[in-house]
Amino acid sequence: MHSFLKNNVFSISFGTSVSKLAGCIRQIFIAAAFGVGVTYDAFNYAYIIPGFLLIIIGGINGPLHNAVVAVLTPLNKKNGAIVLTQVSIKLSILLFGLAILIYFNSSFLIELLAPNLSYEAKSIATSQLRILTPCIPLSGFIGLSFGALNSRRKFFLSSISPAITSITIIFFILFSWIFNQENTSSNSLTYTGLLAFATLTGTIIQFVVQIWEINNIGLLRLKSNFKLLKDEERRIFKLIIPASISSGLSQINVFIDMFFASSFQGAASGLAYGNFLIQAPLGILSNSLILPLLPKFSQFRSDRDNRELQKYLISGIEYCFLTTIFLTGFFITFNNQIVELVFQRGAFDYSATLKVKNILIAYAVGIPFYLYKDLLVRTYYSIEKTKFPFKLSFAGIIFNIFFDWFLIGAPINNFGNLSPYNFGVVGIILSSVIVNFIVCILLSFNLQNEDIHLPKLDLLKKITLMSLASLIDSKICFTILKTTNKFNLNLGEFILLIFGSLTFFVIYFLLTKCLKINKFRINQKKI
Repeated sequence: MHSFLKNNVFSISFGTSVSKLAGCIRQIFIAAAFGVGVTYDAFNYAYIIPGFLLIIIGGINGPLHNAVVAVLTPLNKKNGAIVLTQVSIKLSILLFGLAILIYFNSSFLIELLAPNLSYEAKSIATSQLRILTPCIPLSGFIGLSFGALNSRRKFFLSSISPAITSITIIFFILFSWIFNQENTSSNSLTYTGLLAFATLTGTIIQFVVQIWEINNIGLLRLKSNFKLLKDEERRIFKLIIPASISSGLSQINVFIDMFFASSFQGAASGLAYGNFLIQAPLGILSNSLILPLLPKFSQFRSDRDNRELQKYLISGIEYCFLTTIFLTGFFITFNNQIVELVFQRGAFDYSATLKVKNILIAYAVGIPFYLYKDLLVRTYYSIEKTKFPFKLSFAGIIFNIFFDWFLIGAPINNFGNLSPYNFGVVGIILSSVIVNFIVCILLSFNLQNEDIHLPKLDLLKKITLMSLASLIDSKICFTILKTTNKFNLNLGEFILLIFGSLTFFVIYFLLTKCLKINKFRINQKKI
């Protein structure tokens, strides 16, 4: 196995796959242990701030990671260790001060993030946030070490490291089950700090493992001269600040959604489960469809070959909608089987399944616009035209606030709801769908200002036919599912989902081929 792991591509793919699998098993255990209850609801609010910093500061491909890779890669081991130590000390002091501030103001912050939560949920969330605050200074070194390891081509540990926290949470829940197996009068899974302590423990273990590896590759230097390599240190901080602001804008919409979701019991838990089911296939599609196009876009732009750039972008858009409309139809058709198979066990009962099913359907409607926006934004960045999408990010925040508020009834204190449309937590998801749709339209039309012209009517015709194919496919598969239930065939949920998935894929593939909107070929190596 070691010889295989020397291959960087295999290392990253294998490590990422293990992390994703661990994350999936973690969510299954959390669902069985906590369901859509007050404890997991509270945890989702408590984790907003530490999670934001772990993603933005401590995440792989986050601003800190990318800045460190850019600066440390050309440096020798000694100089790299000096820069890493100096940045680590200063960043840790800054984040430690922030953690203390958050700890002593945790109650105020929870009230700010979730004003409509019940008193019990706010109390639990406040306690959990205090437990999680040590994750904040740890996130700084975790992000730095990701970059330092990758600068020395140590990709495997970086890819698999996120699985450590997932595995720790799984062990905490398993231990609680085993510990309380004989004592039926109490259950420590009701202990509100379990998830927070498990997350903190996992983060600490991740920190220890990474600092051990940093020491092994010679980048740990306990003594440092802060007068050395000041330019390299400044470069890291200069790269971090604007990138963090840009990355943070997308997270602000998460804060907004959670703010409005606090009006509905179990909403935060339901959003977490539904979003988890959607993000896995979206992440795969984003990496496989979009990432290979970006270097080509940059090359075509530098060569001033807008014709080829347009050709590849149009092809990318077609594949984007072909795959995402398929996913939308699939999730809507088999939402019941998916949620029951993945989550329905233990504390995750039928009522929880019903709530997450509706959330999953709402998320599914927005899949095409989510990926299309991702493609367009990355296209702008690859041709180094960042001002317009950056401005749209701010506009999107304003749009999101309005539609979140309007689609849950437009509530005003002492006046009740101004709008007749109150879709509850589903309205919060539909708000994001509407905002992404608006942003996609504006980004598409603005491309002509960059001398990139899309055949809008032709693309609209193809997208309409793809949607029609998915609708017909969904109707056929719904009929098959009803027939299966009518004759009481004893097919397990797993077998039914596998059979249904294959049937849905074959019908969609044939319909899109007949409508001449599917250019996919099995032996095709590039778009």
